[in-house]
Amino acid sequence: MSRVYNFSAGPSTLPESVLLKAQQELLDWRGTGMSVMEMSHRGKEFMSIAEELQSDLVELLNIPDNYKVLFLQGGATGQFAGIPQNILQGKDKACYVNTGAWSAKAIKEAKNHCDVIVSASSEASKFTDIPAYSDWNVDEDAAYLHYTDNETIHGVEFQDIPDFGDLPLVCDMSSNILSRQIDISKFGIVYAGSQKNMGPAGVTVVIVRDDLIGNADKKIASVFDYAQQAKNDSMLNTPATYNWYLVGLVLKWVKESGGVSAMEQHNKAKADMLYQAIEKSSLYSNPVANAVRSRMNVPFVLANADLDKAFLELAGKNGLTTLKGHRSVGGMRASIYNAMPEAGVTALVDFMAEFEKTHG
Repeated sequence: MSRVYNFSAGPSTLPESVLLKAQQELLDWRGTGMSVMEMSHRGKEFMSIAEELQSDLVELLNIPDNYKVLFLQGGATGQFAGIPQNILQGKDKACYVNTGAWSAKAIKEAKNHCDVIVSASSEASKFTDIPAYSDWNVDEDAAYLHYTDNETIHGVEFQDIPDFGDLPLVCDMSSNILSRQIDISKFGIVYAGSQKNMGPAGVTVVIVRDDLIGNADKKIASVFDYAQQAKNDSMLNTPATYNWYLVGLVLKWVKESGGVSAMEQHNKAKADMLYQAIEKSSLYSNPVANAVRSRMNVPFVLANADLDKAFLELAGKNGLTTLKGHRSVGGMRASIYNAMPEAGVTALVDFMAEFEKTHG
């Protein structure tokens, strides 16, 4: 079997041990004689998987008792609409921070449901920085303040948690959840698609504080109503059962690897290695301000864009795949989520050095 180093921004690489475990249990899960994907979501076998899934996530993120953990569908994109429909609570405005493409999508969707105050934007810098908190225009009468913790396309990541008093903080952590330790108690809602650090696409985790549940817009679809989903253990409709199982295997892998604190050190080492290689180079450069560079998604450009095609072709031949940057920014992008081993980043750095010798 030949495995490549897959630097895709998502769906992303998965731990090999998780894939092998899923392969081993594909036809017969723990002596049941059936696959998880064939199980009734109401049966005792799958209920045990669901209970472990929730328990492990609560443990890994140290989620307080006054929060509900929901496993939904529709991705983060579904939550762009679901959040204002659930937590405006009679108010007509919400604050958003625009630090890149995913922030902009959240803002666009929210405008269908409320007045959006753009409290800060880094659009003028082409999303290569994050405005200082002291410059944010936050309305204390708004329903909540929303931001995207890590922008996969532009490679910008918050390094700490904004603090604006009692205003509920809502955060899209789709691309960096489980990659570093966070204090959930500082948030009203944390939400994330599963396809970066938690498993395959198809599961959306919503961690929501109890006081923000129960006042949804009457026109909201029931599957996006936090109160209804919480009451039904995220099974108001038939959930994506096999995806839940796979997310559960990834959570077990994180625990066995030392937990979120170990992931944080692992990710810092990988990112430092790659950024140092870029900084030493005269061929490669990264446009993002040093203080807010992402540890998950590292965009870089070649001094001569005419070399992009050759770089990608040779990288592929060396088992380094999906390095092409997003079409809106060009260049390259290496996504180095939890499951990317340090050996993969080492291989990329070595290839970049060799390519510069022969093409730089």
